[in-house]
Amino acid sequence: MADLTSKQRAHLRKLAHRLKPIVHIGHGGVTDAAVQSVTDALNTRELIKVKVLESAPENAKKVAAQIVDAIWDSHVPQIIGKTIVIYRPDPEDPEIKLPKPGPAAAGA
Repeated sequence: MADLTSKQRAHLRKLAHRLKPIVHIGHGGVTDAAVQSVTDALNTRELIKVKVLESAPENAKKVAAQIVDAIWDSHVPQIIGKTIVIYRPDPEDPEIKLPKPGPAAAGA
């Protein structure tokens, strides 16, 4: 999947607004266990929130980059403070229908 368009990111931000963080990253940082927790959560839902605790060794942007690098086809539509929204569509039966990219995005 290509990068998300601004319209698609806005749609995912709207859907994520009501969600509570289900994975917390603490003083251990982005460990294999943390990546596995995020992967397991994305296997049951397509959109999750991850909370980066004060004790984490890195900021939310670095944590988000590490998670997205470790999990195939995942995207970060939003980072607010220490909360990261992560999206990964279900490969077989996606529940979230993203808005189609416009003609400007198709040519980019």
